Parts: sequence; structure tokens; C-alpha cells
Amino acid sequence: MKEVIVYQIDSFTKEKFKGNPAGVVLDAEKLTAEEMQLIARELNNSETAFVIKPKPKEDFDYHVRYFTPTTEVPICGHATIGALYAKAIEDRLDSCTIKINTQVGILPIDILKADNDYQVTMTQGSFSLEPAFEPSIQQRIVNALGLKKEDLNEKCPIQIASTGHSKVMIGINNRTLLNHLNPDFTALAHLSKEINCNGYFVFTFDSDDKDVLTYGRMFAPAIGIQEDPVTGNANGPLGGYLIQNKIIEASDGVFEFVGRQGEAINRIGQMKIEVTIKNNLPEIIRITGSAVHVFRTVMSV
Repeated sequence: MKEVIVYQIDSFTKEKFKGNPAGVVLDAEKLTAEEMQLIARELNNSETAFVIKPKPKEDFDYHVRYFTPTTEVPICGHATIGALYAKAIEDRLDSCTIKINTQVGILPIDILKADNDYQVTMTQGSFSLEPAFEPSIQQRIVNALGLKKEDLNEKCPIQIASTGHSKVMIGINNRTLLNHLNPDFTALAHLSKEINCNGYFVFTFDSDDKDVLTYGRMFAPAIGIQEDPVTGNANGPLGGYLIQNKIIEASDGVFEFVGRQGEAINRIGQMKIEVTIKNNLPEIIRITGSAVHVFRTVMSV
């Protein structure tokens, strides 16, 4: 019988039952991939992170694997925030930087301890932006989301942005419309197979809070996630997308903004996104989030 420590962490919030819930399994080197998948299915969060001690001479602090209830994925923002928050609590860490090995490379994660709590900053993988979709694909995406052409923000091309786990970016004009979207999940899942991208991030600049630049919703039915509450691997790439497309005017240096998500499903959360800009292009993307510990248990497998 194997025993592992399991946490439930709500990321991108300081209020329990808000933000994005993530399962975190520590000491996961004891588990097979099949057992990881079964645990992720049992916990039934959008993602569960499995934290694995490195082998001798490996040049990182931990290996982290991520599973939805149905499949392994290369990286996950909120589960990374949750995993390092759980690790900080479990090991009573001071402020530090921890290097994690993931399918998108070795990433530095900064843990800031303050007032007996932690904030976690994730440096995401390399940013990439694909060309805008041809009109026929764009129309099918718009139709599947229940949108009309006039709902779209004309400054925002519909295209795939990625820092390791790609998302289709769709900018719209109205937050009320955003919160009332009722997508055709079957159509989105079929489209994902064609365009080789599982997630659709619909966002708007329609904000009544001067400290919040964007509101968003993220749908990924192809990997068993109808709606993800607050998505690091959508909001982070959004920052690169806004800079590379010159939707936001910013000079070389660091562009920061706050993205909020989860309003429509009563799991509101937010994160700070930092885009380091060099030669007018996004070079490094970081996301910073708070988290809250919901429960800790020991699971026998």
C-alpha cells in the first residue's frame, strides 16, 4: 500500500470555494502514471498536479506532472500555483525560488512569504503566436461560442497564443454577453481536433474596475473541461498576444495588468500578469497569484 499527501488548493483567490480548485499530490514518485490518472479522475478538478522528487544529478528541485480527469496535459497555471503553495505550507518554506521540470521545460517559480502566507509567481514557457485563422474557421469558432460578428472586438484577431498549453484568443466587446455565453461544447471539441488547440479563451476589456484590465472565460471540452474557472495558461498568453498585436501600446520594459475570471460561475479569481518586452515583442511572461488551502489528507493507493 502506497501513501501520498493530497491537498486541495483554491488558486488565484484568498477566499475558499472561489478561484480555481487544484488537486496537489506530494511524494508522487511513488505512483505510476496510471495511478496518477485515476487520482485525478477521483478528485475531479480541472487539473491535479503531481509533485515528484528528482533523481540524483537532475538539475531541478521537483518534476511536476499535470492530469485532467481524462488525460495528461503539458502544463497548468493554477495547478502550478497550487502545487507550490501546498509545498510551501507542507515544508514551511521561507521566500525562495524553486525550479520545476515540466513538459514545457524547467521553469523558475518564486515563492514570497509574507504575513505567514505565500504568493506564488510562475515564469511561464516561451511565448508563441500563430497566424490568425482563415475566415471559415473563425466563423465556426464564433458560431460554436454563440457569438455574432458584431460582438467581436475588431482590434483582436482570432488566433492561437501559447506559453506551453495553447489557447484560442477571442476578444469581444461586452462583459454582460461574456457572462451569458452558452457554447456548443460538442462543436468546440470537434474544432479542437482540427485546429490542434483544446482551449478557447473569450475575453473583454469591458471592466468597471480601474485595477482590472480584462475579464475572461475559458472553455476546453476536448479535454473534459467545459469551463475552467481561472486559467493561468490563458491569461499569461493573453499578455503576449496583446503586446505582439499592439492592441496595448507598451514600450520595452515590463507591462503589468490584472486579469479576472470566473465571474459567470461564481468562482471569481484574478492574477497579475507581467510581460517583459524586448524590441517591442514579448520575451518573458510571469503570472502571480494567491491561494488558499481547502483541505489536506493522506491517501492510500
